Amino acid sequence: MLKNTLRKKYKTLRSQLLSEDLEELSIKIANESLKLPIWDKTYYHLFLPIEEQKEVDTSFLLSILQGKDKEVVVAKSNFQNLSLTHYLLTENTRFRKNSYNIPEPVDGIEVPIEKIDVVFVPLLAFDQKGNRVGYGKGFYDQFLSECKNTTIKIGLSFFEAESFIEDLREDDIKIDYCVTPEKVYTFP
Repeated sequence: MLKNTLRKKYKTLRSQLLSEDLEELSIKIANESLKLPIWDKTYYHLFLPIEEQKEVDTSFLLSILQGKDKEVVVAKSNFQNLSLTHYLLTENTRFRKNSYNIPEPVDGIEVPIEKIDVVFVPLLAFDQKGNRVGYGKGFYDQFLSECKNTTIKIGLSFFEAESFIEDLREDDIKIDYCVTPEKVYTFP
């Protein structure tokens, strides 16, 4: 399927989820993530969900990370150059929603990309080869292309994999794993 078709399909599917379904599915995703071979790392980049888009609620994953004493990094978007700036999440971090309703840190301790070991990646859809479809702005493709080669990229999805995505671009960055409520996909 084409990316735009997949975006429409999965936005529609997510819009049909009830709030109690979102919570239950997000908890299952957090529990499935415990099966990943990633828990010996230090810096974990976590996206904060856009509630209006019914994204995976990452607060459950955040609880796991904090319970394991991991350093959690969150991003702030720059819509002029489609880049992300990364900040250490602390008890003093204050958030404000941007114009797309993405909760972002107001300020804080900036974390260099080279320190990030694991990135939990938002997505709308993914395929059986680890290709992903986001909202189409390219923030995460640019960010992931700047990460070190050893950085582990993990998608989170309420839905299972598509067979394939037709219109891939050369600068699309694949994920290493995708966690759904039912299983963990591993991509070579």
